[in-house]
Amino acid sequence: MNGASPTRVLVADDQTVVREGIVMLLGLLPGIEVVGAAADGEEAVALVERHRPDVVLMDLRMPRCDGVEATRRIRAAHPETEVVVLTTYADDDSLFPALQAGARGYLTKDAGGDEIARAIADVRSGAAGLSPQVQLRLLERLAEGAGQATAPGASAGAPGGASGPGTGRPGELPDGLTAREAEVLALIAEGLSNTEIARRLFVSPATVKTHINNLFAKTGVRDRAQAVAYAFRHGLTGTQQ
Repeated sequence: MNGASPTRVLVADDQTVVREGIVMLLGLLPGIEVVGAAADGEEAVALVERHRPDVVLMDLRMPRCDGVEATRRIRAAHPETEVVVLTTYADDDSLFPALQAGARGYLTKDAGGDEIARAIADVRSGAAGLSPQVQLRLLERLAEGAGQATAPGASAGAPGGASGPGTGRPGELPDGLTAREAEVLALIAEGLSNTEIARRLFVSPATVKTHINNLFAKTGVRDRAQAVAYAFRHGLTGTQQ
């Protein structure tokens, strides 16, 4: 962490042996301080209020309040606290609701200590902390959406002239995004930080931040994880400029 204060992490998992194992693992990682452990989403919300951690490692399937609802409540009340999902499940019904609720990272429980540490560091720096399996699923979902969009009759003009997600004409970007904003959004979906986007586009980080603020306002997303979900939902990735 380059001499900075340790990242304060809260763990939420309803299985005692798993929860204690994660806490023990995190205790061995440099630059990380575990500030609490919750047995369900309700307790996770309460402990975030008490300890104000930097990152929550959140299981999804928990009693009383599941991980998606807990993530939504935490991000709404404490937007400075990032959420990384750590779960057994990587199916669409688990993945996309978690990202839409505000999670910026998503790992499966076969992740090692290095991968967990990297995801925690990534979300703290403003990037997405997604496992390779999750990134692959997002790309597959994109390909499925692109296939539907180019299927016979898909662009033939439904009533009202719509020809794609959120668009009115072929090639038109949704929600009034400019070509540059769509390009920045695609790079966010790749998991790049503001600094990395600035290098890629040969602009200043301040310019990148302006583009991000503008595209967030136009699309109605609250954070980078929702921006990633939006980008894949609308087919706005590196394959579309």
